[in-house]
Amino acid sequence: VDVEQGLGLEGALFAEAVQKTLNDKRSWAHGGARTFERISSGKPDFVITLASPGTTAEWCAKSGLDTTEDNVSCDSASTERVMINAYRWAQGSTTYGDKIHSYRQMLINHEVGHRLGYGHVTCDKDGELAPVMQQQTKFLDHDGIHCRANPWVYPGS
Repeated sequence: VDVEQGLGLEGALFAEAVQKTLNDKRSWAHGGARTFERISSGKPDFVITLASPGTTAEWCAKSGLDTTEDNVSCDSASTERVMINAYRWAQGSTTYGDKIHSYRQMLINHEVGHRLGYGHVTCDKDGELAPVMQQQTKFLDHDGIHCRANPWVYPGS
């Protein structure tokens, strides 16, 4: 876990949110499928970075991704970085309204999902929970289908 200096956001709280979210039974660690561990030395599998929109854009551009239009986050797959945009971390999105904690869990799970090899999908039926790999920052509704916000990979666990 890495936090850009000067953001005015508490790095320790971000690190705790990442650790708790990823190792939650509703997340990618589901049923002991995998575990996520912070390390202080050695080569990490990946680094989750909380960064300003400008820094996020720079790192995401290294993987051919443009995060500037909606101030989104990304998995910069050609680097070791999973980038969480500090603007979104602080402000959330209209799709989640005032549910900032849930939104942050979704951001972590969604971007790490990309790192684990998962692409974007959408819900199939009106009123369903959106899959965590749906671009929930941008939309919940598509093609006349209303999806419900969902931060979890395995929400029923």
